[in-house]
Amino acid sequence: MTAATATVEQHVNAEGADHFILAGVGDANFRELSTIFGVRVVLRGDRVKLAGTPPSVTESARVVEHMVELARLGKSFPASDIARFAATLQSRADAATTTEDRLAIPVPGGRRVVAPRSDGQRAYLAAMDESDIVIGIGPAGTGKTYLAVARAVDNLLRKRVRRIILARPAVEAGENLGFLPGDLQEKVDPYLRPLYDALEDMLPAHRVRRGIADRTIEVVPLAYMRGRTLSDAFVILDEAQNATAAQTKMFLTRIGVGSRVVITGDKTQIDLPGSQRSGLIEIEEILRDIAGIEFVYLDERDVTRHRLVKRIVRAYATADERRAESRDAPR
Repeated sequence: MTAATATVEQHVNAEGADHFILAGVGDANFRELSTIFGVRVVLRGDRVKLAGTPPSVTESARVVEHMVELARLGKSFPASDIARFAATLQSRADAATTTEDRLAIPVPGGRRVVAPRSDGQRAYLAAMDESDIVIGIGPAGTGKTYLAVARAVDNLLRKRVRRIILARPAVEAGENLGFLPGDLQEKVDPYLRPLYDALEDMLPAHRVRRGIADRTIEVVPLAYMRGRTLSDAFVILDEAQNATAAQTKMFLTRIGVGSRVVITGDKTQIDLPGSQRSGLIEIEEILRDIAGIEFVYLDERDVTRHRLVKRIVRAYATADERRAESRDAPR
């Protein structure tokens, strides 16, 4: 048997996709795939198995990936569209026909989609696709953490990374949690709760529990990152304005091969003691010109919480500007 006629198998991850949309009525979409490419198509759990000659499996897998994208977004399509997909789809980038589609993140197990709601959020999500390290800076309510967690989950489900690591400085307790009641997990949970909330909004609760149990998902205090090498991971450092300069350097030097990093922070909410410099302020100064690191700035126009949050953010910014002008005024 020659290489051209040898039968091979390939599995396409379909986790989070609507199986009815993916397979079509009466498996019509899969039957059409078989007709066009001469492959055998089987859906088992969250995987689509393709079997056939190497060229046919490779080409059909690309089309199935596109079909999965649409099924994750809840976008139905007729079987007759599959021939068009096969004719026009040259790369994975072609799987999304608009910028909005490329940036949209389907939430597994439902038809909800996490999508940018402002120009700043669009720039933030695009940066996460294009750069290995992204620093998102902006006020509360602009989606810095939520969008980063959504992109991390999306990368995990697509097998682009093997694990998600979410870290936060427990600065309110000075990283010294001994006085709090309970075991270690109970001590740090209050500081890490916002990260759990974002995760649980993206994945079913059982999937989060399973991920934590098998360590494909880790939610940890920043202080416990020391000495580790973080490879093939999507790593998020949240609330980085409350990490010291030394902690931030430690975190950045943990990054291993195949990892992507998002750092979020709000320079107006630094809770460190006055003698300690914020690591977020420092990296803004010293990492700005390094290729592969992108800074994205969000402001009150990107706030997606209650409408009053935008006004509150703007009011505080105005008050800060007035105080700064008062300090700088000649006496």
